[in-house]
This record gives sequence, C-alpha cells and structure tokens, in this order.
Amino acid sequence: MWCLVSFPPKGLVLIPGRPETGLLTPGAVRGLVERLALRPSKRLGQNFVVDPGIVRRIVAAARLEPNERVIEVGPGLGSLTLGLLEAGASVVAVEYDTILAAALPETIAQRSDPPPGLGDRFDLVRGDALEVEALPGRAASAMVANLPYSVATKVLLRFLERFDSIRHALVMVQSEVAARLVAGPGSRVYGLPSAKLAWCASARPAGHVPRNAFFPVPRVDSELVYLERHQPPATVSRAAVFELIDAAFAMRRKTLRVALAGHSGGAGRAEAALVRAGIDPMARGETLSIEQFARLAEELSRD
Repeated sequence: MWCLVSFPPKGLVLIPGRPETGLLTPGAVRGLVERLALRPSKRLGQNFVVDPGIVRRIVAAARLEPNERVIEVGPGLGSLTLGLLEAGASVVAVEYDTILAAALPETIAQRSDPPPGLGDRFDLVRGDALEVEALPGRAASAMVANLPYSVATKVLLRFLERFDSIRHALVMVQSEVAARLVAGPGSRVYGLPSAKLAWCASARPAGHVPRNAFFPVPRVDSELVYLERHQPPATVSRAAVFELIDAAFAMRRKTLRVALAGHSGGAGRAEAALVRAGIDPMARGETLSIEQFARLAEELSRD
C-alpha cells in the first residue's frame, strides 16, 4: 500500500520570515525530533544524518549529473534529501513512516532556497519500499539512499529489478552488508547478496561514515557502496539464475553436486550439468562467479 503525498501539504503555513535554510545540523535534527515527539525506531533503522559535511560527501560520491532524477528510499527527516536538492538533483523519496512522511514536505519547503514544487524537483511517496510498483514523474536514473539496515539488500535488489532506468546508485548500509555487496567469488563473505547483485550491477566501496554522524548514534558502523548497472551475463531468466543461487547457498558447506541435487532432479543430473558448464562438481557455491551461475542455469534449462 502506497500513496503519493502532495507538496506542499494542504493547509501548510510557512513561518513568517522563514527559518534557517540549508542542510540539517545536529540542533535542527534534535529540534525536529522533539517537535514531532518522535521516538526513532531501531526496527525501521531510523538513525538520521546530522553532519552537513557528511551529507555533501555522500552526494559528491553519488556522481550525479545536473538535474538527474534520483530515488531516495527512507528519507527520514530530510538530511540527505536537502543535500540532493542543494546539488541540483530532482528527487522522488519513498518513506514508510507516516509521521516522517507528513513532516518532510514542510521541512523541504522551509529549508530549500528556493523551495522546489510538486512535480518539479521533489515528489514524495508514502509506503513500503518493497511494495512500490511505480513512481511519479520522469524515470529516475540514480538511487541514493541511507537504506534501513534490516532490509537494505532486499530493497536494493528490488529497486534494481523493478526500475531498470536506474543506471547507478550510492547506498549507505551497515559495514557487514557493504562487505557482502562488494565481495567476489572465493571471499569469506561472498554469498547470496554478492552473487545476486552481480547479476545486474558492479559494486565497489565508496567510503566510511562514522557513527557520530548520526542521531541517535547507531551501534554499528556504516559504509557507502557505489554501484553501476551492467547487462546480465546470459539470456537465461533472472528467476532461473536466482533459484540456482538460492539452492547453492542453502547448503553452503556442501559441494555443488550435493547442494544442487534437489534443485536439478538428482545428484547425477547436477553433476552432468556442472561438467557441461565447465565447473568442478566438487566445488562449492561460494567459489562461483555470476557468469558461472548463469552458464550452469543455461545447461540445466536444456535438461
């Protein structure tokens, strides 16, 4: 369930003389939290960036073009949203929290100079990012987001699948998740997220974000990951490859001959397909590149 929130909200009355414009400072964030009687949710990953310098560094690392249309998931109080608008981007933000979604347009209107108009450079969608089927305005070519850490990988993969106009992205995630996203075959942390992301994008580290840049201060470290979309490595369907990846990592410590037996109709069939694909049947899933997974899926489809 999702809905488009109009901007500015009906009945909004701006404070005479307008308050301070610009990016959110620690004091401004705390002021908003108090005014909204907000209790930041750990479950929703509500840790708000309070350092304008960090915000500008994130925006710079996103390598945006002038007036580029950007998807932001989980804008929260608007720290990063304001930074994107300041840099000249056009933003469509997706926010799950009802209180935050209601407050964000007013914050944008008061602190942007000049404030953007609905359908011009800012749109807001309230709803679950995993359920959003379409977005207002022109197609977005970038995604820049401080993703809710508990669903970061799901949201990232979902948006790359659903919105093929996204050609690059910069996401802030928990350090452990970042390590998995950028890991290559054979790495200790290479797994489902690594392989599935590699289907349509390449990923590289883009910087560290200190804990004291947030309010409240999180108990985990955060990293930036930059992604660039590329063509999938095979004509076989994404679903077929992802099912194969799921099967391979469901029994991570088993050889592929054994791990893929249930998926392939028996260990013998799995071994035959592996051999035809040029893969050692005694190898494990954590050693396969996305190209090898795709080649194996093609061989299994022939059976």
